[in-house]
Amino acid sequence: MIYSQDFHKVEDLVALFNNEFADCNTHLQSGAEEPFYQASVEGKPAIIYSTHDYFASALHECAHWCIAGKERRRLDDYGYWYAADGRTAEQQQEFFKVEQKPQALEWAFALASNLPFRVSLDNLNNPSGDAEAFREQVYARLIEYFEYGFPTRALRMIQILCRYYRQGQPIQIPDISSCSI
Repeated sequence: MIYSQDFHKVEDLVALFNNEFADCNTHLQSGAEEPFYQASVEGKPAIIYSTHDYFASALHECAHWCIAGKERRRLDDYGYWYAADGRTAEQQQEFFKVEQKPQALEWAFALASNLPFRVSLDNLNNPSGDAEAFREQVYARLIEYFEYGFPTRALRMIQILCRYYRQGQPIQIPDISSCSI
């Protein structure tokens, strides 16, 4: 299936997530200028903000949440650093290290949503680093998830996406060539 704005509406994804994870005191919200995770304060739900109405942004931000541990989920943006576009080569290598797992989960979420996946280098103004090597690292993480199991929340996410976008059909391990850079 090719991405369709009529079929892949971020509003549907938000509703699916918020319904499935109501027990986690966390809400997904699209439309932000920049993605951001706002930790729960005084019992109010945590909020995962995705960029604009981009379906892929929402999938990616959900992936971060699905792998963040309990302590990280108590911190805004999970306590991680973020260097904006224009990173140095060293910063880009650090980005590659921390983004392997969430991008592997995003790939699985894209498969479950019947969407193509594209790795994100997230450094358009200063592309540095080996994009092909990063794609291979993300793919290796994806294969590990298929072989050894997905984190619990990620598996729940995959299941709701498969039910909604694949009419319950399971996902298969993709070929690396199905992912573009």
